[in-house]
Amino acid sequence: QVQLVESGGGLVQAGGSLRLSCAASGRIVSSYAMGWFRQVPGKEREFVAAISWSGGSTYYADPVKGRSSISRDNTRNTVYLQMNSLKPEDTAVYYCAADSTFRSRPTDLARAYTYWGQGTQVTVSS
Repeated sequence: QVQLVESGGGLVQAGGSLRLSCAASGRIVSSYAMGWFRQVPGKEREFVAAISWSGGSTYYADPVKGRSSISRDNTRNTVYLQMNSLKPEDTAVYYCAADSTFRSRPTDLARAYTYWGQGTQVTVSS
């Protein structure tokens, strides 16, 4: 079993930055692709970014491309999401997820991810 715990969310003004962290425990996830998703009430969970197990490949959803950076430190079993130039529409609960299935590239499909964290709230004020 894998436990994922997100942190780093909070209230920030538009144009500001946040760095989300996702700490994994219970099992080494260094061989898993990791992803970040977000969700607002009444909407489906939305893909934000993903990173391959090695960190060599990263993928971003169009709404955050150019403003966000996903990275990982496998020595710390931790994944990060740096978000810059935040907009009010970035307001959501952000979830970290781990994909235990080996794939040729990380996926943006939420249903493909095996483990999920409890989420951290990000609120961007205008």
